[in-house]
Amino acid sequence: MKAAVKQIFKFKKKGQHASKKESAQPKSRNMNDAKSPTKNSTRAENVAPMTIKDLLKPSPTFQETPQNGRVRLFIEKLRLCCVMFDWSKDGEQQSQIDSRGIEVKRQLLLELVDFVGKSKAVFSEHVVVEIMKMVRINLFRNLPPKVHQNMIDPEEEEPVFEVAWPHLQIVYEFFLRFIVSGDLEVRLMRKFITIDFVNNLLELFDSEDPRERDYLKTILHRVYAKFMMLRAHIRKSINTTFYNFIYETERHNGVAELLEILGSIINGFALPLKAEHKQFFKTALIPMHKVKPLHVFHRQLSYCVTQFVDKDHTLATEAILGLLKFWPVLNSSKELLFLNELEEVLELTQPEEFEMIFKPLFKRIGKAIGSPHFQIAERALFFWHNEYISSLIADYRKEILPIIYPALHINSQNHWNQTVSTLTLNVLKIFVDIDSHLVEQCLKIFDADVTKNEAKKKHRKEAWDRILDSV
Repeated sequence: MKAAVKQIFKFKKKGQHASKKESAQPKSRNMNDAKSPTKNSTRAENVAPMTIKDLLKPSPTFQETPQNGRVRLFIEKLRLCCVMFDWSKDGEQQSQIDSRGIEVKRQLLLELVDFVGKSKAVFSEHVVVEIMKMVRINLFRNLPPKVHQNMIDPEEEEPVFEVAWPHLQIVYEFFLRFIVSGDLEVRLMRKFITIDFVNNLLELFDSEDPRERDYLKTILHRVYAKFMMLRAHIRKSINTTFYNFIYETERHNGVAELLEILGSIINGFALPLKAEHKQFFKTALIPMHKVKPLHVFHRQLSYCVTQFVDKDHTLATEAILGLLKFWPVLNSSKELLFLNELEEVLELTQPEEFEMIFKPLFKRIGKAIGSPHFQIAERALFFWHNEYISSLIADYRKEILPIIYPALHINSQNHWNQTVSTLTLNVLKIFVDIDSHLVEQCLKIFDADVTKNEAKKKHRKEAWDRILDSV
């Protein structure tokens, strides 16, 4: 009897214990759901997409809405702005509904920009999910076919403008204000500003619209500054873009903007420079001088090169030898760009680096001085107007003057351009004031070489005359 009672009590305890477990299981499941990071994004994806009919329904403004309902209204307007339109149709081909929808969406986007600029502490995870969804839908798209076959300078030729810019501009402005907001938590945004997001941004840099590239430049720079875990990937992606541009396509509309971002990044590099940064300087920035459309982005490229040399003066030899390697021979406008950049690099070159490269350097400068193109000769002679470069030349005059003296002498005697002749005489006067004996030696060597060359020409002519007479 006692044994039977004990078994009954054991059975009751087991039943109670099992019922407690079952009642506890749903609670633990709900807690896990609350902690799940993908719950808000899944909820956003499950919402039915808005249509143009929803867009054309009257929507209250933020001023008309109570404070506690504005976040909900903000989310609703974000979803309405996910309605997309076909901009390939002209205004006459668009229906009245589409035209009204385009204008209503533009007004909604302006309201969102104003709300983000004035409101604070509204960026919960649920709100950020909706923001990023709207930004992705509106911005990340296939770029239209290129209108220009080659890269163009927007200041010289008429640029191509994006037809959807009335909406795109406001979306870019909205996202820029959002990303720079002080109320935005970086820890939260790491879930959304990912490597894929950055890759999509970089693809848009090939847009032919300079206004879009300008917004992208500002946004990517802000992302680089704010999200440290993405910095290495952004640098690597820019490197890859440059490699493809240099060695494969020689066509990318966003090179100038990417170089501007890079110039700011280089300015913040810690010293001593890492090996990967020096490698990028040698394998990407220097070879970029050889591409045909250099004039489109040379100002930004030159700034990046000088930033590197300013950070590490030992890179001056790499920069100068790289310029000499890719020096243009037949393109005078490109040669002027090289001469301008060469002066900027020489201003940052230390005497020990200058000593290593002055011989090949002044062989090239001597050819530029003797160029029949007056702008090239004039630009090369302007190097002596730079006090620092002139002092370096003076220190190594015994090796430099014999290299460039033939070009100086010929220019001073019979160059067709009066300005070049005057500048040449000024340079010769500088050398005479420093070391007149050296100038006299160079003149004697030059005269001896001229006499020798004339004797060779005479001997060659006589030999040909004898051959012709024998025939």
